[in-house]
Amino acid sequence: MAKGLDLGIAGRTAIVCGASKGLGRACAESLADAGVSLVICARTENAIQAAAGEIAGRAGVAVQAVACDVTTETGRARLLADCPDPDILINNAGGPPPGRFEDWGETEWLAAINANMLSALMLIRAILPGMRARKWGRIVNITSAAVKAPLPMLGLSNGARAGLTGAVGALAREVARDGVTINALLPGQFETDRLAGYYAALSKARNQPLDQVRADVAAANPTGHIGDPADFGALCAVLCSAQARYINGQNLLMDGGAFAGLF
Repeated sequence: MAKGLDLGIAGRTAIVCGASKGLGRACAESLADAGVSLVICARTENAIQAAAGEIAGRAGVAVQAVACDVTTETGRARLLADCPDPDILINNAGGPPPGRFEDWGETEWLAAINANMLSALMLIRAILPGMRARKWGRIVNITSAAVKAPLPMLGLSNGARAGLTGAVGALAREVARDGVTINALLPGQFETDRLAGYYAALSKARNQPLDQVRADVAAANPTGHIGDPADFGALCAVLCSAQARYINGQNLLMDGGAFAGLF
């Protein structure tokens, strides 16, 4: 049997945000399978502790759980106290709720920008000097397919995630000579709790049964399916690999071909 590809990151340490479930959990599992020690965080103590135990038992690597809210300065400080110098950072935060433009005031916009733009930038700002000094680092921001093609009812997410994309665009080019890469993964429709909430919002807006909405979303994708989080996690691990040193400043869309553009 052919030997699997060695990603060259065994023994590295990664922070993975929002790792108790969904896409963050899938990324944590794939990194653990590659031999990376993890510090994972989420807001709910029981959920993140359970995830840590399951991932450690499955992959045989050290996994530390931190219950914190990385959208707050206090939460970030707690996370960084436990892991001040990661080799890998996976930024991931749940998106703001769907709705209509006329329903969002300054409070809603500021909350979305803080959660989906500023929190990631502050974590990058904190860990980047260490990565540059060590001449190695991988940063992956989990954003959204909405960065390429804004989605209806998700204007808060569209704006905040596009802001993060623009903010790190030049930075990625500045740090690459120090062996640090910064990329983004743009998920389309994946089977997560976030997507379940989107289904519910569409069901209400369209006055359609939930099962019909789910079927329509799957049918609208060129593959005829909704994405598997495990596939997303595997791509994240590849972006963090030693072999990915020449992938930098990219926004990689993973949506089954739903976005019809060439670029």
